Amino acid sequence: MRIPHNGVVLVADGRKMLFLRNTGDATDPKLEVMEASEQPARYDRDLKTDAPGRAFASVGTARSAMEEPDYQQIEEDRFAADAAALLQRHALQGDYDNLIVVAPPRTLGELRKHYHREVADRLKNEVPKDLTGHPVDAISRILVGMD
Repeated sequence: MRIPHNGVVLVADGRKMLFLRNTGDATDPKLEVMEASEQPARYDRDLKTDAPGRAFASVGTARSAMEEPDYQQIEEDRFAADAAALLQRHALQGDYDNLIVVAPPRTLGELRKHYHREVADRLKNEVPKDLTGHPVDAISRILVGMD
């Protein structure tokens, strides 16, 4: 995959995000970190405030527990929305013309829900992979090796 000079790459998952710019050329990219963010790991007990609710049947004494939301997933989705807001802010400032987004499929789907039109117009490629655990130079090698 070719990464244009001054093109940006967003590498994200539900907890970590790297916003990178290619200062090299398209065939020999040199990605530099412009912004990085990581959400601390939090346990369910830190995210919720109470026990799951209960529903009572109108007749008899039947009780049922209501399904509890997945708080971890809610936090990851919120982080993806924040990453999309970062892309929007930089797009509206004219900081980039070419964008490549690298994220796991679930995060990629959540990002798509929040893309601003200016971001969507600059989006050149989406890669459904989790590369947040890789060093920046390895990310560029992996992306160049993809075609």
